[in-house]
Amino acid sequence: MSRLEEVVLELERHVSGAGWDAAPRLYALVEAPELHQNEPDLAQRLGVPNTAGRLAVLEQPELPLEKPIEEILSGIEWPDGVAGCALAVERILLPDGAEEEMPDEDPVGWAGEHPGREDVRLVVGVLRDGSRHSAMRLRGHDSDDQVLSGDELVPALAAALASTLS
Repeated sequence: MSRLEEVVLELERHVSGAGWDAAPRLYALVEAPELHQNEPDLAQRLGVPNTAGRLAVLEQPELPLEKPIEEILSGIEWPDGVAGCALAVERILLPDGAEEEMPDEDPVGWAGEHPGREDVRLVVGVLRDGSRHSAMRLRGHDSDDQVLSGDELVPALAAALASTLS
């Protein structure tokens, strides 16, 4: 298991503990030794081991909810000391063909009321080296701990997240 996959799955378990209907959460991923060197008090307070190759996860302030997440991400730039970033966000999946029925007015409300909808939680992580990994949990499988995981589960969101690193 790659270190990014490990972080993404750990974050998915962490955010699942807060339950559903949560706001998006953004995280900076920093090399643990760099955090110990530059912010030793913070590293100690967070209990981050000073281990080469390990990533420290630093939750960022709450994201504004007035704009789509892709638009918010387009305005974010990370400093060079950030090795990567991760995002936890909930989405609604609709069955095939449902988009053709979507009204122009209040499409989000319509999707939320659709009888075939499926709520999902996505955790997407990217690193400056191009590595990507995602985890997806369906709300209907919350209790059985079934999490889908892979490099290309949500490529558009991963690309938007990766653009914050350039």
